[in-house]
Amino acid sequence: MTTIKQLMNRERIRQNESIDLIPSENIASPGVRAAMSSAFINKYAEGYPRKRYYPGNDVADDLEERVQELALKTFKAPSSLWRVNVQPYSGSPANAAVYTGLLEFGDTILGLSLTHGGHLTHGHRVSFSGRAYRAVHYGVGIDGRIDYDQVLKLAKAHKPKIIISGATAYPRIINFRRMGQIAKHVDALHLADISHISGLIAAGEHPTPFPYADIVMTTMQKTLRGPRAGILFSRPHLSGKIDKAVFPGFQGGPHLHTIAAIGVALEEAQKSAFATYQRQIVTNAHALAESLAEHGFALLSGGTDNHLMLTDVRIFGLSGKEAEQRLEAAHILANRNTIPEDPSPFNPSGLRIGTPSVTSRRMKTPEMRKIGKWIAQLLREGRGANEVKKEVKALCAKFPITW
Repeated sequence: MTTIKQLMNRERIRQNESIDLIPSENIASPGVRAAMSSAFINKYAEGYPRKRYYPGNDVADDLEERVQELALKTFKAPSSLWRVNVQPYSGSPANAAVYTGLLEFGDTILGLSLTHGGHLTHGHRVSFSGRAYRAVHYGVGIDGRIDYDQVLKLAKAHKPKIIISGATAYPRIINFRRMGQIAKHVDALHLADISHISGLIAAGEHPTPFPYADIVMTTMQKTLRGPRAGILFSRPHLSGKIDKAVFPGFQGGPHLHTIAAIGVALEEAQKSAFATYQRQIVTNAHALAESLAEHGFALLSGGTDNHLMLTDVRIFGLSGKEAEQRLEAAHILANRNTIPEDPSPFNPSGLRIGTPSVTSRRMKTPEMRKIGKWIAQLLREGRGANEVKKEVKALCAKFPITW
């Protein structure tokens, strides 16, 4: 019978022998992993610092307050203007807490359409956000970029209570200032979901939403290279309602070991090496996008400004799922994804490709060009997966996951 230890070892080998291009995945540092298995895993700390429902939480209180300080410092969000909650278990519950704390069921929210790059929690009908609230969606124009004039038009017509900026599959710079102006114009709150780009924002590689938003949500496991968790920043007059929605509204005791890992990741984000890493993510994304374009790929919006790109694989006679499977057979991981006008998210026509994980393995431009060539050979030229897999494994051996 297979043991859990054997499965963990298999997963370690799989990761080491695969090129991971899934934009929402990364490689946690040794410090983050150590925090996840620290003594904090043993403690229950229901409530907030200095207001717990259990004894023995003096250290837990110090931990949570320190991580809050680190979060504000990382994003240059002054404590006079922002409060931060580090307890959300992940991004989706964090967004749900915002809606629950600040809205009534049936209120209108305005977010980016899923097929245009948005997230399920931005109002999709299969999500709580699209079932409990009246969801209206904006999209991208024919140039593949957010149509801010459409956002303003929809905001005037539907008077949403919350306008959501941010995306899960959008390769360009987001104009948070414009989104904030639109929200103010219709007396709406502006929620910036920066889950994918928060590392870039912290390092100055993408404009920050903080001067223009009322609430900012991020996960930790993507470009921030932390644990699977969420953080909520909010203006002081909103924080009380949001905190109550997180606990006791949605959650019980916080995962202190995860909060400790959040803190480690944020400490690492203060270092100069982190900024260098974020710049390399963007450089690698540019190089990979250029390589794919040279091999005949159609990139939505024509390229990328951040850590990811989207390509329409129908030009090769493939569905997104077929393309994903061909790549995975060669140990290259990129996920199928909807693109504008896709009739269903269950059978998308696109492929979402990103560079955070390969950058963590210290790969650079030469490797990106090689990966682009392999992707073209597998999807456009029909080269055999087994042949490419040998080359992939050889490259991975040169860039091992050593932590």
